Amino acid sequence: MTHHKHSHLAHPKYRSDIDGLRAVAILPVVIFHACPSIMPGGFIGVDIFFVISGFLISSIIFSSLERDRFSLIEFYNRRVKRIFPALILVLISCLVFGWFVLFSDEYKQLGKHTAAGAGFIQNFVLWRESGYFDNSAETKPLLHLWSLAIEEQFYFFWPLLLAFVWKRQWSFLRITAVIAAVSFSANIYLILSGHSIAAFYLPFSRFWELMVGGVLAYVLLHRPQLIEKHKDIQSLIGFALILAGLLLINKGSDFPGWWVLLPTLGAFFIISAGPASWLNEKLLSNKPMVWIGLISYPLYLWHWPILSYLRIAEGGLSNTQGILALIAAIGLAWLTYRIIEKPFRSEGKSREKVTALLVAMAFILTSGAMLYKQGGVAQRALGGGNEYVSYFENSIPEWQYFSKTGMLKKFRSECDFYNIDKYRAGESTRIPRPSIDNSCHIKSPNHSYSVLLWGDSHAQQLYFGLKSSLSNDWQILMITSSGCPANPSISAPSSTNYCDQSNWFAIKTIFETKPDVVIVAQAGGHSLNTMNQVIKKLKEIGIKKIIFTGPSPHWKPDLPKVIARKLWPNTPQRTWIGIDREFVALNETLKLNDFKSINGVSFIDLMDLFCNTNGCLTYIGNDKKLGITSWDYGHLTPVASDLLARSVLAKEVISSIK
Repeated sequence: MTHHKHSHLAHPKYRSDIDGLRAVAILPVVIFHACPSIMPGGFIGVDIFFVISGFLISSIIFSSLERDRFSLIEFYNRRVKRIFPALILVLISCLVFGWFVLFSDEYKQLGKHTAAGAGFIQNFVLWRESGYFDNSAETKPLLHLWSLAIEEQFYFFWPLLLAFVWKRQWSFLRITAVIAAVSFSANIYLILSGHSIAAFYLPFSRFWELMVGGVLAYVLLHRPQLIEKHKDIQSLIGFALILAGLLLINKGSDFPGWWVLLPTLGAFFIISAGPASWLNEKLLSNKPMVWIGLISYPLYLWHWPILSYLRIAEGGLSNTQGILALIAAIGLAWLTYRIIEKPFRSEGKSREKVTALLVAMAFILTSGAMLYKQGGVAQRALGGGNEYVSYFENSIPEWQYFSKTGMLKKFRSECDFYNIDKYRAGESTRIPRPSIDNSCHIKSPNHSYSVLLWGDSHAQQLYFGLKSSLSNDWQILMITSSGCPANPSISAPSSTNYCDQSNWFAIKTIFETKPDVVIVAQAGGHSLNTMNQVIKKLKEIGIKKIIFTGPSPHWKPDLPKVIARKLWPNTPQRTWIGIDREFVALNETLKLNDFKSINGVSFIDLMDLFCNTNGCLTYIGNDKKLGITSWDYGHLTPVASDLLARSVLAKEVISSIK
């Protein structure tokens, strides 16, 4: 391929309003990540980016092919020069920084994510990891590379397909529209069939968002008259749709699904309105917006690792810390843009630059994979705490901690509708298991009394203690599913949502077995309204005694890491360090409600048992490993479950039959 001074590829005319639209995309994302409460729908900024990318890339490919000036090699060279420099810098920085602040299990995972980020398959890796038991998203410094992976997969597949289509003289518009329709249908199908995580991460349910930009690129090239009439109105509709998305969508929405049409169509209308429309000219093309748009790519790369490492080190972030972190990210992004990106994107020595970048990325990919294979190497700065934390190492498929402590048995996972086996195989799904064990829901004639546990894994954790504290004439029934708080309003079984199935089955079992006592427990999100509905439902069925438990102490990020990072080696038996105050506050609200005044209803205050003015219990007895009260953010260990049952819970259960 000969190197002329000028590019072979036909480039669309520069539009400052599109850089401004990049600012509209990046700002909600970074604000959402730094202070989720301020902008709960901010993650839709990524979808705006997808449309912009699809539009710009398709414009280049369509017009280059039509002028017979398209070269795949040159197309990929340009992508490498655009994407690799900043990404290489951020990946190396994360590995270096992680060496000092991560425990070996975290560093091992960082190795895996570094390799996946460098190989542009992070979306697949995260999809396989995601599940109820996975460590929280906030503590994965390279989580955000999933969207970059989807764009790269698109850049790889799209020019090849279009070159093929062009040779056969098929219609660009038709092929773009067909693929977009198939991809959008895949997204809706995955959401409706309970595979929302797959819909979020997989490329074929996301490609249509880039195609929306592709359709627009075609129309602007060939049929501009279709969209040239009402520029100002188009731009206004576009902004209204994006605003609606920011206000209406949150983490709980079935996303992408239908919701994602708000940001994608919003971006479509804003781009189609063109640079001359009033809003685009006044709002998007002004200097500060264009400036943020220019640094939006390095800003996206930097902001998440900074926030993630801060959360790992601090256990959580206040809004002020979040804002300061964003200011730092903007500074780094600007420096990266000036010192790293611009020199690589300038003309000259193109082949040498691309070769150097490809070699560097291959080196990072290999390093990450080696780190993952070797189990992450013990960190220098963290000393003995590292060994302590590795005792609680619990990643799938091995589930080391659960295996050596027999945790699944102690919490009776056979009573859980969540498909744990699928999750362990890396295929997380919301589809319920076909059935749970008979001993969970069928009354046995050998017992005089029965108590039923209803709720999520925080109801499961009560089983171990109750089993050892209640006499043999008590049978413990359980319908408890991971991540499923009791919901009394479910009136039909479900084959796509394991929580609905679990709650329907719980109500059905309570109706059929009429247990003497029902205990309702959940991790968080307790509301007096739901509790009152539960009481009403259970009273209708004829249950005489209902016990609610409040939230257990929650730790940020999780208790073994709080101990190893902040309280090592002289670990106090009680501390406020690392305690999530949100749950303390939630518990205070629940205590204000006078449950005792309702006949046969009582409330067990776990905070009151595990915490006093000196803080919350970190471990029981003399061994801070075996006596720890929680192996993660807040599930009680068997020892803690035992303490709870002996101190208050068993007495409360037995009092119901006197």
